[in-house]
Amino acid sequence: MTITARPADRLLDAVRGGAQIYDLGRLLTIGMPQSPNHPAYWLSMPRRHGDMVRADGGSAANDLLVMGTHVGTHVDALAHVSQDGRLHGGADAAQAQTGGRFTELGVHTVAPMLRRGVLLDIPAVLGEPCPAGYEITPDDLATAATRQGTPVEPGDVVLIRSGWGRHFDHEDRRVYVGHDSGVPGVGEAGARWLAARQVHAAGADTIAFECLRPGQGHTSLPAHRVLLVEHGIYLIETMALEEIARDAVHEFTFVMTPLPLYGATGSPVRPLAVVGRG
Repeated sequence: MTITARPADRLLDAVRGGAQIYDLGRLLTIGMPQSPNHPAYWLSMPRRHGDMVRADGGSAANDLLVMGTHVGTHVDALAHVSQDGRLHGGADAAQAQTGGRFTELGVHTVAPMLRRGVLLDIPAVLGEPCPAGYEITPDDLATAATRQGTPVEPGDVVLIRSGWGRHFDHEDRRVYVGHDSGVPGVGEAGARWLAARQVHAAGADTIAFECLRPGQGHTSLPAHRVLLVEHGIYLIETMALEEIARDAVHEFTFVMTPLPLYGATGSPVRPLAVVGRG
């Protein structure tokens, strides 16, 4: 029996040749801006160095983490949103959550993502960051894709930069949340544009992905309905997109995996954009 070595993987070849990696996830810190609808991030240290010291002088510290699954950079599972009592595929939402977990559409069912990624840089189209409460239109999305030479294809992960991410580290966390001012993002029309192109997932640099009108907060989320419920497209929110936009990187290998939290409606993530040098 002759054993033939498998040819080297092209992605491995690219990594060996040196790759630029962009971290698209936000640093998780106590007090960071977040949606008021979810439990806040909290990290404590119940065991500190010196609390218990081994005979050889060694010691260990450990942490206790408490947070909502939709805090910081995170992915929405299909169980996250229902419409008229139904989840994606028509499942009864009330029955699906029996026992306090979603066995069918929970975040544990979201497969690791290794896909073509496309950044649609909307401020580059408008000539300035999107204003508060601005609805990113299908024309904005199409113009960005054409301008960049990055057509959106089925199965892609599409990341939409509004420029709002520059407010994430503002000393007043309410600025990024934008309840009073509104927050830019796609609306129903933009969501349908993405769905028509059969994307696998869509992400943004804002707290709720879609356009939030001034003073209305999360009272209406049509893009969530269109993408999660109607079309089964995952959403990734609170992304860090300024660095990759600064370098004009519009096409890349997108890498992301959620924590396998059985039955949960979402998970913290640390998405990466990988670009081969040269």
